[in-house]
Amino acid sequence: MRKLILRSFQSPGDIVMLTAAVRDLHRACPGQFATDVRTTAEPIWDNNPHITHLDERSSDVELIDMHYPLIHQSNQRPYHFIHGYVQYLEERLGVKIPVTEFRGDIYLSSEERGSRPSGLLAVPENYWIIVAGGKYDFTAKWWNPASFQKVVDLLQGHIHFVQCGEEGHWHPPLSGVTNLLGKTSTRQFIQVVHHADGVLSPVTFAMHLAAAVPTKPGRPKNRAAVIVAGGREPGHWEAYPHHQYIHTIGALPCCADGGCWKSRCQLVGDGDPKDRSGLCSRPIQVTPELRIPQCMHLITPEDVVRRVKLYIRRGHQISVECTPDKTILSKTTP
Repeated sequence: MRKLILRSFQSPGDIVMLTAAVRDLHRACPGQFATDVRTTAEPIWDNNPHITHLDERSSDVELIDMHYPLIHQSNQRPYHFIHGYVQYLEERLGVKIPVTEFRGDIYLSSEERGSRPSGLLAVPENYWIIVAGGKYDFTAKWWNPASFQKVVDLLQGHIHFVQCGEEGHWHPPLSGVTNLLGKTSTRQFIQVVHHADGVLSPVTFAMHLAAAVPTKPGRPKNRAAVIVAGGREPGHWEAYPHHQYIHTIGALPCCADGGCWKSRCQLVGDGDPKDRSGLCSRPIQVTPELRIPQCMHLITPEDVVRRVKLYIRRGHQISVECTPDKTILSKTTP
């Protein structure tokens, strides 16, 4: 049996993709490999039956630094992010690893399935997660927080939102939501996703968890998710088939042939080279303090509300009407 320690120090969303590669390696080659990991988000691997504790100092352990070079061909080749680590691992190991599920591989303990985090105790049984910000290293993914707020306002009385986000990242607080900003660990956030009906977010960790984390018994197998994506990433690279993925690929010269892959629109001033190179070529100044990519600005709160309402299944649906001045009215119909 070959013993492997797979290492990746990318963002948590990337690590969710690595869980799929580990799952499919074991399905393709049962009993042939023992796997351990070293990653930036170790709690993602809790309860994972494919993980065996290995000592990296042992002479019979292979250390593999994991990459996904397929991303550099993402605008030309019809592959999803989930294929990235898999294809790299196939090449390194010399084995075929078919992708068996269109999702990452997250496991919950019985306690996580049975109880809700304390921050949700006063929240209705049915709620959506909203992530209305992001990391400072990729500000080109940001949408106008005022647009997120308008979505919350338009859906008030129909959907309760729980705002989540990691402490130290950019997450302007919204009103009319349950605020869990900076209040959840990685495992607690996974638990919050498990109990959620849906996720509204940009392309981020929450989007990948929306697909990877099992839903509660009695609810649809595939969790609802509306993703405000714009034109940074090609849709086929990021989108899951059961998500409403709102992109603008092809709508602007900068993303006419695929994702632009630019890093920043709003400058951060942190000395990172991303503030000088990889800048959005079509910034829109939405407030004196904030600019976002035009591809994101083209997506309206009304667009998002219409996508959210496609998931409403619980005895009523939201009827959305536009007044002449483009204001949305919503009403409940049987």
